[in-house]
Amino acid sequence: MAIRHQNDPHLMSALLADPGIWVVVGLSTNEQRTAHRVARWLKYERSKGIIPVHPKAETVFDQPGYATISDIPDQDIKVVDCFVRSELVGAVVDEAIANKDRLTIDAIWMQLGVVDEEAADRARAAGLGVVMDTCPKIEARRLGTLGAFR
Repeated sequence: MAIRHQNDPHLMSALLADPGIWVVVGLSTNEQRTAHRVARWLKYERSKGIIPVHPKAETVFDQPGYATISDIPDQDIKVVDCFVRSELVGAVVDEAIANKDRLTIDAIWMQLGVVDEEAADRARAAGLGVVMDTCPKIEARRLGTLGAFR
């Protein structure tokens, strides 16, 4: 029987403390969406670079958007933050794995309510850190890392 994924508080703290770029999959200009609120927090409260990924490829927070992870030009990515339904996240994880070396992706973060144990297993097997079913804003508060970049 497979062991259910457990989030590593040290990994979460390290990802939150690192100033690297976060790809936010599901980020659009819709300010009512959780992805928009969390991305705003990451950018303006945590001083992180943000790359929006959404089928509409909209510019958000003055950052050009891309329709897919594969469309992002070569650069160093710290985290792929997934604001998609659980049944869709496996394809996002697979695309991140396929682009891992080109974009130097370090981790996958599946947002609160997003769970896919098999995708998490594939990501870990590919050498990616995995956080699942939680929000970075919640974890920053819980782990006491909220003020790290203020």
